[in-house]
Amino acid sequence: MTQTMRRPSEAGIPRSGALDDGPGFLLDGYTFGQRRFRKLGTDAFTTRLAGRPATVVYGADAARIFYEGDRFSRERAMPTSVQHLLQDEGSVQTLEGAAHHHRKTMFMQMLRPEAVAGLTRIFDAEWTAATVRHADTTRSLYDVAVETLTRAAVAWCGIPEEAVDVRQLAGDLAAMVDRAASFGPPNWAARARRRRAEASARSLIERVRRGELSIADETPVRRIATETDADGGLLPVEVAAVELLNVLRPIVAVSRYLVFGAHALHHHPAWARGVAADDEAAVRFANEVRRRYPFFPVMGGTVQRAFDWRSRTFQPGEWVVLDLYATNHDARAWSAPERFNPDRFTGWNGDPNTLVPQGAGEVATGHRCPGEAATIALTAEFVQRVAAEAPFTVPPQDLRIGLRRMPALPRDRFRVRFAGPGAA
Repeated sequence: MTQTMRRPSEAGIPRSGALDDGPGFLLDGYTFGQRRFRKLGTDAFTTRLAGRPATVVYGADAARIFYEGDRFSRERAMPTSVQHLLQDEGSVQTLEGAAHHHRKTMFMQMLRPEAVAGLTRIFDAEWTAATVRHADTTRSLYDVAVETLTRAAVAWCGIPEEAVDVRQLAGDLAAMVDRAASFGPPNWAARARRRRAEASARSLIERVRRGELSIADETPVRRIATETDADGGLLPVEVAAVELLNVLRPIVAVSRYLVFGAHALHHHPAWARGVAADDEAAVRFANEVRRRYPFFPVMGGTVQRAFDWRSRTFQPGEWVVLDLYATNHDARAWSAPERFNPDRFTGWNGDPNTLVPQGAGEVATGHRCPGEAATIALTAEFVQRVAAEAPFTVPPQDLRIGLRRMPALPRDRFRVRFAGPGAA
């Protein structure tokens, strides 16, 4: 359903009307905010989520307020079950002010353009190897993408292949993302896998610091192992291990965009010829995949200094939830937002508060994901190769993407039949 244009409520911020919208969030999934914004005719409403008062917002203006000006902290911004799987204590996303800027600089330097190009080349080689390894077999493209990206991430980080169990690591990293929105035993199992991955990362950092592994100087794993905090002290090994996972896990999370890219090519084959022949067309296609398809639904923040917005004052400690999915489908910013149209990015002005699948604002100064450029590059490279080479066919299956499951995937995980040896 296309989201109609709405104006902010003239009377301030209305309430949703529910005693607690927690069950509604689980029931509606990605469309939770859209349904209520549309019903209330507003871009912000107040409610309770699992008993906690919250203001839910969407749109470019809300994203600007949320990500710019150091108005928000990430402390208590998301449930512990989510934060432990995706960030954990001491990571860059939990820091603020000078400490955050100092740590963010490390990630920005590791993900400079030439480094992203190197990651893309490694992924390209690993994808070629995967198509050979799986020739004449039917596989879940998601599972293949997870393992391929894990191999690429490990190699790019400079981690010796013999120092990790790549398949185990792939499963652990994928579980952190797959189960982030789950509760009970599935979440507990994923958190156990997270603890195992952290233990492995701590051991790796300690071995690098002791000089037991041959690691090149200009690699992410060495940079993280030797990184200092804002006061000049070496990062605690536990924090360094968390930050190593914060490099590996987001790369593996791109597996969803690879599946969504293949899904988009399958359903919109008219775009394939242009994508195959033109690097810029591939980037536009990748950005439309990131805008149109569901990734993370929301981002939470805790007010750390008072500010005025929408005719009310937000006080320190208040919880605000930015609806990323609704912002990416906002009719005020995107014409016919439910239509898949990569051409909308021709001449796009790059507004950092309208395309927000990985956060809003500026990468260098805020909490926007520093790996966004890598996500775009990997997705563009993948869709261009698939469009040019047709390395697999798509057998009959359920390709619907349910918006209640968070994070989403096609219901049959996009099974593909890889071409046989020597296939054109």
